[in-house]
Amino acid sequence: MDYVKMIHSIIDDIVDNKDGVLIREIPEENGKDKTILVACDKEDVSRLIGRHGSTAKAIREVINIAAKLDETHVHLKFESFEEDEEEA
Repeated sequence: MDYVKMIHSIIDDIVDNKDGVLIREIPEENGKDKTILVACDKEDVSRLIGRHGSTAKAIREVINIAAKLDETHVHLKFESFEEDEEEA
């Protein structure tokens, strides 16, 4: 299953800068787990996380329902590009 494409289809209507969204799958040792990093502008990350994490929780639930067909668990991480620039 193409989780990156699925996540794009969910979040593209939520974010303002669709071209500024980077979604990458991070390799895991365990074949049953997948970690997917979603990075975008700080404002868009705020929208994706939502108030008290409600939007992020809903996105995670939808992805994990689909992942059950593959007997997989998907971990989603949301980060902004600005965090890396501030640390440098």
